[in-house]
Amino acid sequence: MLTGQAGHRRPAAAGRAAFRRALLGGALAVLLASVGAVPATAADPGAECPPAQPNCNVWDDDPGTPGGGGNGGDNGSGGDNGGGGGGVCQWQGRTVACYDDLLGWFNSGDGCYYKLAESPPTEPPAGQQYYLQSCNAGAFGQGVLVLLDAPPPGFGAPPDPEELARRAFASITLLAPRASVAPRKDVGPGLVGLPVWMWAERGANQFGPLSAEATDRGLTVTIQAEVDRVVWNMGNGDEVTCLGPGTAYRPRGPHGGQRSPDCGYHDGYPAAGTYTIRATTHWSVTWTTSTGDDSGSIDGVTRTTGPVVIQINELQVVTR
Repeated sequence: MLTGQAGHRRPAAAGRAAFRRALLGGALAVLLASVGAVPATAADPGAECPPAQPNCNVWDDDPGTPGGGGNGGDNGSGGDNGGGGGGVCQWQGRTVACYDDLLGWFNSGDGCYYKLAESPPTEPPAGQQYYLQSCNAGAFGQGVLVLLDAPPPGFGAPPDPEELARRAFASITLLAPRASVAPRKDVGPGLVGLPVWMWAERGANQFGPLSAEATDRGLTVTIQAEVDRVVWNMGNGDEVTCLGPGTAYRPRGPHGGQRSPDCGYHDGYPAAGTYTIRATTHWSVTWTTSTGDDSGSIDGVTRTTGPVVIQINELQVVTR
């Protein structure tokens, strides 16, 4: 609320309307500029308020609600490990591992796993090999010895690096951070046109960087995961993109009473109301192989915070 100074004389009746319009216009100009600060009220000595905000205490963070760990996007953990990983194959409408540490390689032509017999009962004839055959996609465990002239289809296939990347990614935990905003609704409302600060809980599981590895048949794939941007939905159709978690608002901090230095809705809300804010972290997840000859990424990985509610009131201008 803006109040005319006690030392000012009230204008004549004919000029009061013009005076009020000029005062309101000047106040809104200060709000939209959103720079500088005015002294704090006596209720909060030593702090600074944003321009035209009478109560610094409302410019404190609303911690909101922690978001879940699996909101939005593809978490990259699709696929069936099958006990051994190494890619995925199909058999009778279900997904099975193309390679299993115990059973060997899968032949999608007959639904059987094959593994070279380590101690066959007799020496195989020239040009032939004994294989341990486990059929019905290995549902009954290790099966019978068979003598084959050539390796079955799929036998000896190298591990799929993308599948190893998904296995490594499934071993780490990505969390949606707790979102915070200023002004704080449960203390007092903000005002139309004043800047809004936003920031998110910092931590390795919330923003990275995180790394993990998965190894199969001598091939190791390493993943790196880190948030590259945060998109804030302001609850009125506007979005703000920040490149990091943002800065927590402190009334007595170096930016007290000013715009956020790195993550804010700088011009504030254009209309009064109650708004629900959410933030979505967008993760960059990349992978490389130990041989250095293959790399890639897991796309579409996001986490969305729980809601934070903010109350915005109209600017009131009072003259004396």
